[in-house]
Amino acid sequence: MIDDELWSAIGDPTRRRMLDLLLANGGGTATSLSDQLPVTRQAVAKHLGVLDRAGLVHSTPSGRERRYTVDESQLAHAISQLSDVTEAWDRRLQRIKRIAETIQKTRDN
Repeated sequence: MIDDELWSAIGDPTRRRMLDLLLANGGGTATSLSDQLPVTRQAVAKHLGVLDRAGLVHSTPSGRERRYTVDESQLAHAISQLSDVTEAWDRRLQRIKRIAETIQKTRDN
């Protein structure tokens, strides 16, 4: 079963870039992320809220800010779901291919 909130969070390119940066840097704050992205700190904070609600990041106090890290188990869950979807679509496309080949053979005869 696909987790809609998880995929909605990952579906945004800015949030995917934020996850990449957090993974590459071992975490970060809204300020440190906004320094690396073409969006305001406030926009970054809102995106981090979405990622947090989806369980993709966790935060801990760090001075006047919060430090965010990626929840690797939730990210692995997302990757697993994506793999399941990929396999399902591969099976569907193979069935469509077989049907198309059968139709083509019928037309050729």
